[in-house]
Amino acid sequence: MLLRPRGFFTLLSKNVSGQQWILTQDLGHCMFYCFRRQLSGFHASGDRTIPSPDSLTLQRRTITWSQLLSATEKEGTDVTKKKVKPKVNADVIKGTGVNKPEILQEPIIITTPSPDSVPPEVEKQEKGKDGKAAKAKRMRVDLSKSSLERNFITPVRAMSDFLLKPSDLEGLRKTKRRSPIENEPPITVYWRKDVETRANEVWGTKEKLLNEIVRREMEHKSYQQNMFSVKRQLRDYLKMQEREHSRDEEFSKEAGLFGSSGRVVLTAVVINGCNFLFKLAAWLYTGSHSMFAETVHSLADTINQLILAYGIYKSTQRADIEHPYGYSNMRYVASLISGVGIFCVGTGLSIYHGVLGLVDPAPMDDFFWAFFILGGSLLSEGATLIMAVNAIRQGAARHNMTFTKYILASRDPSVNVVLLEDLAAVLGVVVCSTCMGLTHMYGSHIPDAVGSLLVGGLLGGVASFIIYTNVAGLVGRSIPYDQLERINSQLESDIMVRAIHDVKGIDMGNFLVRYKAEIDFDGRELTRSYLDKQDLHMMLNEVRTFKDIDELESFMVKHGENIVDLMGGEIDRIELKLRTKHPEIRHCDLEIL
Repeated sequence: MLLRPRGFFTLLSKNVSGQQWILTQDLGHCMFYCFRRQLSGFHASGDRTIPSPDSLTLQRRTITWSQLLSATEKEGTDVTKKKVKPKVNADVIKGTGVNKPEILQEPIIITTPSPDSVPPEVEKQEKGKDGKAAKAKRMRVDLSKSSLERNFITPVRAMSDFLLKPSDLEGLRKTKRRSPIENEPPITVYWRKDVETRANEVWGTKEKLLNEIVRREMEHKSYQQNMFSVKRQLRDYLKMQEREHSRDEEFSKEAGLFGSSGRVVLTAVVINGCNFLFKLAAWLYTGSHSMFAETVHSLADTINQLILAYGIYKSTQRADIEHPYGYSNMRYVASLISGVGIFCVGTGLSIYHGVLGLVDPAPMDDFFWAFFILGGSLLSEGATLIMAVNAIRQGAARHNMTFTKYILASRDPSVNVVLLEDLAAVLGVVVCSTCMGLTHMYGSHIPDAVGSLLVGGLLGGVASFIIYTNVAGLVGRSIPYDQLERINSQLESDIMVRAIHDVKGIDMGNFLVRYKAEIDFDGRELTRSYLDKQDLHMMLNEVRTFKDIDELESFMVKHGENIVDLMGGEIDRIELKLRTKHPEIRHCDLEIL
């Protein structure tokens, strides 16, 4: 039952007597006393005998298990290897009145000096101020202290906080700790003090490490500022795109087929189509040359207004790769085609039929149903004319223009064509009715033929005016001067602009404007705007470290490129401001002088 193979401790069986336990405790005290003296470095001279328990004075001392075991190993090498079987002396246990047999299975030789030979310094050390044995003091936790000696750190944090590489962490002590994430395997961590030591080896000193951390933080802040600027510009661009998209949708509703102009054109198509059918029936019934002219007139109006409707629909189409500026001029193109159609078909056929009526008159029937159809046509054409007049008045009021100036400027060519065609139709109905009445009254074919010539001349005049106004719009007409001045004033008031030159504002149709200007930028304000976003102290320290011209050149090239990029951002900002203030600007081209 040995606890130690060298025989310094013995474990008794459970069926020993109480006297044997007492004797064993006394022997244990003797052994503890020997260990204490051995650890204190005191070696007594003379015979080493085992004293009786009564002759021993136990001096207690607090020692750790590692010290006790090391002392046991050391003591075991000093004792004699000869094993003697000591027997229990009957005098030792005489006081109990019980004689027991041997209790140790293996001999243990315990030698100790007498208590008188203990050095005074050892005795003073092991006793308190009151002469009693000093009690062992327990170490308590001091919550006020702070220490990182036993802290762990993850590899990611070690590399980020101490600027180390994965190769720098090789060879360091590491251990496994429970993962902070539930149901995840343990994570690998390092001792913080080892990581700090390795960081000092890599960077040389702690000051160099701190300087490098500060430098990288400044670079990160600069990067974040640049990213913030880019994100802000991107956000502004997306907002601008959303505004343009919403504006395009509103524009499509206002300028499309279901807008004010589109409704007028569609109404005119329906009415003129019905008038053409009724006039065609009247001409076939009466054979009148004036009625034929009116039939041709209504057919031309219907076809032309269909062309206008297509032009209105096409003008609202968004720009694409083949047409980067969009299709807004399609209104002018459709109106021009309509004018040419009126001139060729309406004017040509009416004059031809009038001349034919003068040269080779044909017999004519009763004009009763013809007058009835002309009356209905007058009412329908008059209704369409009123709608066109109201649409033009609303457009003129919206653009602060007079009614006549709005028509002459051809700001809304589709409605202008409808207005002029309906006006010519109403006048043509009046002329046709008058000439047919004179022919019926006097029985002569000449007034009817003259009426066809007059309707042809009226259509020719309307077609010429339509062609002239739409050609001016297609060639490229400048916007009104007062509108151009308002845009220029808004541009010149910006702090980055010193002056503007070569300004152009072109009417693209559909009340859209293409604006172009050359700008003289204020370099001082642009540079100040750039420096406001930089750390001047950091830049100064960087300049002070320059040793040659190459470093200065690299510094200037880097910041010069950034200033040029900032100029592009300022141009985008100015364009956005102009489009917000003047929604009619569809394309804004600003060039650096």
